[in-house]
Amino acid sequence: MSQLTIGEEQLCWKNWIDCRDPQAGNTLVEKYLPLVSYHVQRISVNLPKNVSRDDIRSLGMMGLFDALERFDPERDFKFDTYASFRVRGAILDGLRKEDWLPRSAREKSKKIEATIEKLEQKLMRNVTPAEVAAELNISENDVYAALNENFFANVLSIDEHPQDQEEKESASFHIKDEHARLPEEYLLQEELYVELSRMIETLNAKEQLVLQLFYKEELTLTEIGQVMGLSTSRISQIHSRSIYKLRNVMQGVKHE
Repeated sequence: MSQLTIGEEQLCWKNWIDCRDPQAGNTLVEKYLPLVSYHVQRISVNLPKNVSRDDIRSLGMMGLFDALERFDPERDFKFDTYASFRVRGAILDGLRKEDWLPRSAREKSKKIEATIEKLEQKLMRNVTPAEVAAELNISENDVYAALNENFFANVLSIDEHPQDQEEKESASFHIKDEHARLPEEYLLQEELYVELSRMIETLNAKEQLVLQLFYKEELTLTEIGQVMGLSTSRISQIHSRSIYKLRNVMQGVKHE
């Protein structure tokens, strides 16, 4: 974020809140632009190459402008926290409204899923990306990419709605709950998470570290590469391979 002293930022907020001073607004937008870049980079990891980062950035900018317009400094949360929710929410909402995954990609993913199921039934074990790739005469990277894109598309399809209630304005999206869960359903979900944790422990050290840095520490792939001394493309490969290995359990958790 661009450097402003505490006093300078407070003055900008005063001028913006009191009279919507354009210069103050521009200064605040410039300060929080890195939030947009951060969410664009993280979300873009799972998107196909046909989705323009410029388009995603435009969605993020709309979220930042919306956050600036709606933010109430009297509320009990910081602007960067509030803006982060709005930016991420605007990007996901924009992606959800567009059919960004081409039909050919969806068909390819379905074909790969069907092949995985067929091979697993035939071999009575989990199959490797190399085996799936050989069966379909495609590359392993194609297998990783297709499944990752489809998984993210399914996550986006979950029915989410903006939180516009005044008392919940600090959050941007929630998953609609049509009915209360039974105790046994909670127990099943807990078992799935335990299984997911167990499977993560079976990953090698690099794979576990990449998942921890990406999902827990919230570093970008580029930042993870700097930490581990590897290229961004190599980190992306490790991430994709890890997600593939966890695919079955992750799908079980998602469908709960």
